[in-house]
Amino acid sequence: MQDQVIMDNILTSVKNCCDIFMHGAIESPTPNVNTAFKQALNDCLCMQNEIYSKMAQKGWYPSTQAPQQQIDQTKQKYSN
Repeated sequence: MQDQVIMDNILTSVKNCCDIFMHGAIESPTPNVNTAFKQALNDCLCMQNEIYSKMAQKGWYPSTQAPQQQIDQTKQKYSN
């Protein structure tokens, strides 16, 4: 299996974990459980960012810069 495919699979799995931890935090019945889910979510988000950064450095996760006009239009749309 190619490294890029492995990293992509890991990134997808970590994103899914983030989703699970977020829902756990939202649905948590007690402050202690909520804190545990929030910490797990934060750790998972940090891991996701590290994986994404490594993939982007290798050119495996290219991104494009949005034009400033499009950013401004979106900001205006949601500020009303």
